[in-house]
Amino acid sequence: MPHYELSIKSHFSAAHQLRDYPGDCARLHGHNWHVELFITCQDLDELGLAVDYKIMKKQLKEALRKWDHYNLNDISPFDSINPSSENVARLLFEDMCQRLNHERLQVSRISISETCTAKVTYWA
Repeated sequence: MPHYELSIKSHFSAAHQLRDYPGDCARLHGHNWHVELFITCQDLDELGLAVDYKIMKKQLKEALRKWDHYNLNDISPFDSINPSSENVARLLFEDMCQRLNHERLQVSRISISETCTAKVTYWA
């Protein structure tokens, strides 16, 4: 069955350190994290849209606000789990599903890049 897939990009700046990591990332350091949100849809609305990009952008911006310009290790649940790119991607995916999923739309995946050469993608 045909699907539409929409995506938007955003970013946030945050520090983190990986507990018990055997290398430089065990020390506090920061990133400009790049985020890409993907949504799938089979049926368009009466305007011929899957979802307004403004809605996607607004919801992603609100979700990222809690992490932007913070030390992630100080924020729950990263005060008890490592703020790895993998965990950041999973938690953001879960948050965006709660914000955007409904009968026509599904968050399909989230990609997070700490650097221009390292990216993780999470989907369920």
